[in-house]
This record gives sequence, structure tokens and C-alpha cells, in this order.
Amino acid sequence: MDATFAALADPTRRAILARLRHGEATPTELAEPFAMSQPAISKHLRVLERAGLITRGRDAQRRPCRLRAAPLEEATDWLAAYRAYWQENYGQLDALLDELKGEGP
Repeated sequence: MDATFAALADPTRRAILARLRHGEATPTELAEPFAMSQPAISKHLRVLERAGLITRGRDAQRRPCRLRAAPLEEATDWLAAYRAYWQENYGQLDALLDELKGEGP
């Protein structure tokens, strides 16, 4: 999970994952919206691949990348526990604010 969060820490890698949600793409296609070199995009793709967030195939001369969402599900599950914690705290705060409003002038 550490590799997942480390990979997600970079906005370029998040943008690449967002693009791959719509289907596979080659590294060249993934590089198009960015003002960076192909080697720089390749480094980002290696980080995503090491984190298990993408897979790279081989189709003749193409090397399409595909999203692999399983690590994101693990991260989401981990974050869900904290979401529940904050929802409970906000619920308590809402109750306190309602109580204070009732005691006002």
C-alpha cells in the first residue's frame, strides 16, 4: 500500500491513471497532454507499474498500458476506516452545535 500512495502522490501519475480509466493507451498517447520528455513519462509509468497500478502489454510494436485498479481498492478500504472516524466526529460536532443553538438567546 505504501507504493500505491507514493505513486498517487504525484499529479502527473494521477492524471495518467485518470486517462487509463477510459481505456488502454500507449506511452506516447499518455505523454501527449504533458510538457515533458518521453523518458520522463516512462519513469512515471515505471513507478505506476511497480505499484501495481498499471500493466503493460505487447501488441506488435505497441506497448499499451492498462489500469489495474486492485491496489486502489485496498487503499480505498484503508481510507474508509478514517472516513467513518471523521463522520462520527462531525456527527458529534453537529449535535453539539444543535445543542448550543437551542441554548442561545
